[in-house]
Amino acid sequence: MLRKYSQVFLSILFITDMAVVTAAWLLAYEVRFHAGWFEHLAPLYEKTPRFSAYLAILPLILAVWAVLMRREGLYLPRRVKSPSAELVRITRVSTVSVFVVVALTFFYRPFEIFTYSRVVMGLFWLFSCVALTTFRIGMRQIFRELRRRGYNLRHILIVGAGDLAREVIRRVKAHPEVGLSVGGLLAGDMSKVGKTIDGIPVLGVYEDVQRVLQGRGIDQVVIALPADAHDRLDSVLKFMGEEMVDVRVVPDLYHHMKLRAGVEDFDGLPMVRIQDSPMAGWNRVVKRLFDIAVSGAMLLVAAPFMLLVAGMIKLLTPGPVFFRQTRMGFDGRCFDMIKFRTMRVNAEAGTGAVWAKEDDPRRTPLGRVLRKLSLDELPQLLNVLRGDMSMVGPRPERPELIEQFKKQIPKYMLRHKVKAGLTGLAQVRGLRGNTSLEKRIDSDLYYIEHWSLSADIEILLRTVPAVLLGKGAH
Repeated sequence: MLRKYSQVFLSILFITDMAVVTAAWLLAYEVRFHAGWFEHLAPLYEKTPRFSAYLAILPLILAVWAVLMRREGLYLPRRVKSPSAELVRITRVSTVSVFVVVALTFFYRPFEIFTYSRVVMGLFWLFSCVALTTFRIGMRQIFRELRRRGYNLRHILIVGAGDLAREVIRRVKAHPEVGLSVGGLLAGDMSKVGKTIDGIPVLGVYEDVQRVLQGRGIDQVVIALPADAHDRLDSVLKFMGEEMVDVRVVPDLYHHMKLRAGVEDFDGLPMVRIQDSPMAGWNRVVKRLFDIAVSGAMLLVAAPFMLLVAGMIKLLTPGPVFFRQTRMGFDGRCFDMIKFRTMRVNAEAGTGAVWAKEDDPRRTPLGRVLRKLSLDELPQLLNVLRGDMSMVGPRPERPELIEQFKKQIPKYMLRHKVKAGLTGLAQVRGLRGNTSLEKRIDSDLYYIEHWSLSADIEILLRTVPAVLLGKGAH
């Protein structure tokens, strides 16, 4: 319903976004080469690059921006909580988009240009972030004001007066830009008639639906019956008679929906997803290719250092170089996670499976340093390369500990809807070591719910300072 009534707004928003990106690119060229602010850089070019060379790659730029903005969810009919949230999402898209364009233009150099100006790219990034955020916030405010003044409103009658009806009211009020207005409610009994629920009047009982439709200018009926009243659905539809209104039914499954819930069409049969994994279809292919590329590159760079660490472990501590431990990953499948050994041999012989703690006496002197800087986890790049893990995702846990956690924390097992990660959102938020397990699970589920490739890149970049600070690592 939101998508249907938002399509005009979203279409205008898309056209405006593309116009703003175009203007930002052209303005960046003008400022760099014609504003006189960067004359000291003139020796880098024998003459000013042709405007046509920059105009030639504009279709590529627009295509990259359109794809990444769509993947970031910037064209979904959902509420943006604040201007700062809009800025964060746009900045993320602009940053990734500029990197993609820079990479692509490395191979495409039209006319006499050796490479596209880095100053132009930097200015373009700045202009696009500021202008897109400003225009988007302005557009939303204009549409909200038009709807507030009553232009092109569609009035809804909600059949139901319980928690589910309240949730429908909340969602409608959260999206004033789509022009929906709740005109009233119908309850299951007379005790609620004449009262208000969340500011909406209860106009009658279910049997009054036809009377209310004829006298209130209602455009759409939303049936939001509680689960124990679904046997009354047939009678409600009969009470409506032949009224020419749109009808929607909201199933009372809201409290059961857990992860990436939604409705999909299966050959004409509507099916409600209560929980689902984002790792399907092209999402799974893209994430796997990204993991292979990043882990492979990091292994090449880190290989000499890993050999040095392995040699130091062998020389300074008795026992094997690597430590293998069974962990649970995607879809509950177990795998052997590889780490540099940082504790003495048979460290858990007397304790069983326990988390490491600060100043853990089981660590070796070298192990303290490796764990503090998270260098013991470098061999997990091999786990990523062979497909056991991903670069980004919830950190893998031991099966014996999971048996305890899943009984204590609701939705714990949903974190296995994606591959375990070398790093994750919880880790860059400082939730490492003996921190709140509930907060870590909340972060993991938020990551799964809002997964995107740009989010993976952002988390990887944030991992660097998190590792250097070493907070929570022991």
